[in-house]
Amino acid sequence: MKRVLGVYDAADPHWIGDGFPVVSLFSYQRHGARVSPFLQLDYAGPHEFAPAATPRGIAAHPHRGIETVTFCVQGGIAHRDSAGQGGLLLPGDVQWMTAGAGLLHEELHSPAFTQRGGTLEALQLWINLPAALKWTAPAYQPIAGANIPCIEIPGGRLRLVAGDCDAVRAPARPRTPMAVWELVLEGGEPFEWRMPEGWSALLVALHGAAALADGTRLGARQTAIFEREGNVVRIAAAPRLHALLLSGEPIDEALAGRGPFVMNTPAELEQAFADAAAGRFGRMPD
Repeated sequence: MKRVLGVYDAADPHWIGDGFPVVSLFSYQRHGARVSPFLQLDYAGPHEFAPAATPRGIAAHPHRGIETVTFCVQGGIAHRDSAGQGGLLLPGDVQWMTAGAGLLHEELHSPAFTQRGGTLEALQLWINLPAALKWTAPAYQPIAGANIPCIEIPGGRLRLVAGDCDAVRAPARPRTPMAVWELVLEGGEPFEWRMPEGWSALLVALHGAAALADGTRLGARQTAIFEREGNVVRIAAAPRLHALLLSGEPIDEALAGRGPFVMNTPAELEQAFADAAAGRFGRMPD
């Protein structure tokens, strides 16, 4: 059984651009190597937007050394990047983007959502890349909600974005071993979450509450971080839980991160900022 290292509240809310009011549920700056290979999780909304003529969001900006995973819960998000990839995220869809050696991308409210307005709710998870993969070519995995397998479990269901479960294969192809699952429990049924020995594990409650086997309680927008030792976490809803289950093989390397870049050394980090200033991350399509 994995021991709980701590339960953590979300950081103070802030805006990303003019379209994403977010709270950071965890981050490597606050929680260190205990969350590796994950770096941070931002939760946007739920927030009501009035209809508008111009899409809100965040304009073109660079990334290097990471992957980002964006979940659209409500509303709609349009993505474009300097590698020529892009598309729309509708409720239930997920986008897995590998920044790797570097790219520019923009994230805006979709045209339809901009026009009609309504509730926006989204999540964005940042994942570290090891030194050997930080210079990999940018890549993009659009994952339609209809293609994400859902496993019925006692009292709820699991949606598998990455990582296999009970011989069911998730669609995402992360660069290092990990599992990214969405869990819904109703009616207080317990759930036993298993993973390989030595993996990091984070239970992030989005809505509802949870009780763990040792009596630890977790409320909405709180994150439980577990020790690496052990391979089982036992969860019970109290009385309903909607959560992300994140587990993965830690990347035990030095980190140098600031803003949109996460590298291994301060020199690599400074080079990323210099490359961005010199326009070496490509150009956004017209």
